[in-house]
Amino acid sequence: MRTAIEISLYPLDADYIPPIKAFIDRLNTYPELQVTTNAMSTQIAGEHARLFEILGKETATTFAEAGRKVFVMKVLGGGAG
Repeated sequence: MRTAIEISLYPLDADYIPPIKAFIDRLNTYPELQVTTNAMSTQIAGEHARLFEILGKETATTFAEAGRKVFVMKVLGGGAG
């Protein structure tokens, strides 16, 4: 099943751009994901299980970096294919 997720990262720090850019750059290294970024959020789409596997890894990497951060996500299930 394909799934789409709209995700926003809010680093609780005055220097908020580097962690956001690093997270998006890491998402773009996965060829199986479709990644679309705009000024407010990033949309990612892919096979459901793989998408959440990648998100688990990459959100953990982000949380392991210095400073506190918040992720806000909206998940849309798409069906077969």
